[in-house]
Amino acid sequence: MIIADIAKIPGRTFPARRMGRGLVGQGGQPIPAKGFTMGYVVLEPNGGQVPWHNQEQEEIYMVLQGRGEICVGAERSEITAGQCVYMPPTVFHQLTNIGDTPLHFMYVYCPGGDVAHWRQELDGTLPPAGVGAIPPLPAGAQPQHTKK
Repeated sequence: MIIADIAKIPGRTFPARRMGRGLVGQGGQPIPAKGFTMGYVVLEPNGGQVPWHNQEQEEIYMVLQGRGEICVGAERSEITAGQCVYMPPTVFHQLTNIGDTPLHFMYVYCPGGDVAHWRQELDGTLPPAGVGAIPPLPAGAQPQHTKK
């Protein structure tokens, strides 16, 4: 039996003011599943974010604590603890903490594997929403947030 303990996984921080911990999946995760990837993320208050991006995998976010703005394609909505949202493959999406407390959520995507936006954000090559071939954020959406 393999048990992954969030309290014992150091995780990594991202420029868009979040910290993520991989729990399940390939690439050195504590539970080495091949068919899906799962992790735990904390977005900093007032703007911590998973920036506007897409990937080949379908994905869900399950909000455990806090309040955010979720954008999926041309749609924008508030999302709170106890709610789950689905992102179809290749559709751009973004989650922003709009509350005064940390937003905690779990993600699951399938099939498992790496997603490029992690590397792109860390190395500074993730294009801002609306730049180049990327579609714009939905009207009224929170702008992208990064640490200065």
